[in-house]
Order: sequence, then C-alpha cells, then structure tokens
Amino acid sequence: MDKPVVYDTMPYAYDLEAGKKYHFCTCGRASKGAMCDGSHAVTDLKPLTFVAQKTATQDICLCKHTKNPPYCDGSHAQFDDDDIGKEGPGV
Repeated sequence: MDKPVVYDTMPYAYDLEAGKKYHFCTCGRASKGAMCDGSHAVTDLKPLTFVAQKTATQDICLCKHTKNPPYCDGSHAQFDDDDIGKEGPGV
C-alpha cells in the first residue's frame, strides 16, 4: 500500500463554505496540497470527500498524517522540512 507524501509541515488555513462538498487530498501529491487534483492516480490512495458543516476558515492538514482528516491535529510536529516530498510513516 502506498503511503502519503508529506506535502508540508504546517497546516493550510482554508476557507470552507457550509454545505459545499470538498475532496481532500490524502496522497500528498496534489499540486496545491490541500484538495485533490487527481494526482493520486499513480497510487492506491483515494481522496476523502467531505461536506463543510459551517462557513469558516479551518486548518487543513498538509502533512497528510492527521488522525482527524481533513483537519489538522498537530501530527505535522513529527516532521521537519527535510521530510517534505517524502513518504511519511503512513496513517
């Protein structure tokens, strides 16, 4: 099984709109990091589809190792800048 790539070591403050459907990138290979752009096609990973519960700015995980996807849970603290672009230990 493929492991997600660490896109970044910090979350991204993403403006979500209540009721809107989003496709969170779980592979870490998307060109813009937070949301899926189809880059997972070379892996066995799939995006996570979710609907925003409220209109708000939320911290979206970019390390791809959160236990609460798509939201940041601080898991990025285990990585440093040298880990960016590399497969992490998996979720």
